Amino acid sequence: MGLVGIERLKGIVGAENVKDNKADLYVYGSDASVHEAMPSIVVKPTTIEEVQSIMRYANSELIPVIPRGSASSTSGHTVPIDGGIVMDLKGMNKILEIRPQDIYCKVEPGVIDDDLNRALKPYNFFWPPAPASSRIATIGGEIGANASGLRSVKYGATRDVVLGMRVVLANGDLITLGSNTRVTTAGYPIERIMIGSEGTLGIVVEATLKIIPLPKLRCLGIAKFNKVEDAGNAVTNVISNGASPSMLELMDNIGITAVNKNLNLGLPDVAAIILFEADGMIKESVDYEMEKIKNICEENKGFDIEMSYDVKERSRIYTGRKKLFASLSRYKEGIICTDLADDMAVPNSKISECAYMIHEIAKRNNVIMSVYGHCGSGVIHTKIMFDVTKKSHWDDANRAATQLYDYVHSVGGTTSGEHGIGLSKAPFWKKEKADSLNVMRAIKKALDPNNILNPHKLQDAPDDWVTATKLRYIAK
Repeated sequence: MGLVGIERLKGIVGAENVKDNKADLYVYGSDASVHEAMPSIVVKPTTIEEVQSIMRYANSELIPVIPRGSASSTSGHTVPIDGGIVMDLKGMNKILEIRPQDIYCKVEPGVIDDDLNRALKPYNFFWPPAPASSRIATIGGEIGANASGLRSVKYGATRDVVLGMRVVLANGDLITLGSNTRVTTAGYPIERIMIGSEGTLGIVVEATLKIIPLPKLRCLGIAKFNKVEDAGNAVTNVISNGASPSMLELMDNIGITAVNKNLNLGLPDVAAIILFEADGMIKESVDYEMEKIKNICEENKGFDIEMSYDVKERSRIYTGRKKLFASLSRYKEGIICTDLADDMAVPNSKISECAYMIHEIAKRNNVIMSVYGHCGSGVIHTKIMFDVTKKSHWDDANRAATQLYDYVHSVGGTTSGEHGIGLSKAPFWKKEKADSLNVMRAIKKALDPNNILNPHKLQDAPDDWVTATKLRYIAK
């Protein structure tokens, strides 16, 4: 970007909020994925008016703009393939309004998930998506990816708890979508299209969020299994038999081993465990749900089941699941945890079979693949772990990812249940959505005719990102 452009942006946001030195550009060239590409400049707006001015300038000059929060995305969502402007929205971090009487709050996009929940706690409310990255994840990023997490089995994903938003379009126009009410029927639900659009349609500058009364009681249980398929069957039966867990998580032995190595938590060395939680206002109702889930686990060969209301014990076990992703690279020397296959979702009846297939595909392709995730909502996480310095291992990993997604699609599953598409999963997602890609392209064209908002993502991502993008690892 030329000197005139840099000075123009400094005039909009101030010189202190424009970064163009190589060190900063390098930091902003990657996220939590395997991809990287250098932006031309980093701009940090703090007001809606600044975002509008940046977009008007970028649109007139046909400069790509990539909105970015904390960059905890795992599939290359914020990687600037064509360079351009990375718009760092973390400075727009105000909680604008908390209205418990109307069961909503209004926030700017840079508010951190955990910070919002700390602010809501004195009102006895919470914001439920709870991704594992909640310590750093921004609300804007969660909206972009339609994030969810540990309690999605009961409270749903981001799309289920966003009432409305204000969005700056590619041309700088500011529009208001949705409402402040819990129901609305008129017109196209454009706010729901924005959720999960990964910054390709507009920049969310304010969000109205539905908040949930904070349960007075939470009880956490852990059940052990000698086969991961038995654990998968237990999850299926918990959901199909009408139980109402607020958390239903599965971890296989690979995840258990990694967490114990990294955090020394002393989780049981078994083939799989299920973490299950019930919450509520009345102890009798929580106890009823916990006993129901416990009985179903036992019917599916679960054993040594423990349950606790104790905050410290719940925190110890919960920490193991929350830190699992960060721990997986400790599973074995010489391997790195990658997100080439990540967060597929399958129908409830296919959870056990999918867990089995993940391990079978891993063996077939000489890689290590974990099985874990928010299986109560059908989301099964895996990571492909291998020696990223060897090209032949990348070939193995890509073959494994292809086989896994082919299986997921064959049973009616979907490519991404919560982390989004970005670059890494785009080839598989485009196969799944082949008959609707042109509709998505038409929507993109209508809202962003010059294709400046996060180009080459979702339906327009490269079919072969291995050669089309630069990787963070050097393989020989």
